[in-house]
Amino acid sequence: MHYFSKAKLTELNNRYRNNLINSISGYKSANLIGTISKTGTTNLAVFNSIVHLGSNPALLGFILRPTTVPRHSFSNMKENGVFTVNHIAKNQIEAAHHTSAKYPEEISEFDQTELNPVYKNDFAAPFVEGAPVQIACRYVNDYLIEENDTRLVVGAIEGVYIDDKMILDDGWVQLDLGEVVTINGLDGYALPQLIERFPYARPKE
Repeated sequence: MHYFSKAKLTELNNRYRNNLINSISGYKSANLIGTISKTGTTNLAVFNSIVHLGSNPALLGFILRPTTVPRHSFSNMKENGVFTVNHIAKNQIEAAHHTSAKYPEEISEFDQTELNPVYKNDFAAPFVEGAPVQIACRYVNDYLIEENDTRLVVGAIEGVYIDDKMILDDGWVQLDLGEVVTINGLDGYALPQLIERFPYARPKE
């Protein structure tokens, strides 16, 4: 196996090191966060750090990179208090990845891609049309991670839309039935397939 010591990692060029460290943590969620500004400009950005924080109350979180540069998604959700999380399907990956381009605040990523905004049940933030799972969230809080100046942003789940064919009888959502993709590193998209689902594990007697 190839070994990288801490000293060796610091010697690597930035692009190589970023690719290496971003990909070794494993497959990550692939999501589009939708927001809207007070002036009505929509924003859409790809994130690979959405995590489950709790079921009751239903909470999720994501990691926001340092705010030393404008973060339009973050400023919009703090202004309006809401955002959406949309799973990326296989047929959306090229357009979804393009939302990582750095557009000015007055330019909507929806207008620069083939992705379309859709509004549901008077929720202020836009969902992504065709996303197999769409989650309406209310901004709750954010916590500074002092070690690298990133933030954990916490959202409360206000509503969920799920493609009918993905919901099993016990409430479990089988993501591969909706061709939901995952991200390897920052720019690699993969299509997972369910291998097995196991019952609740208990100590062996």
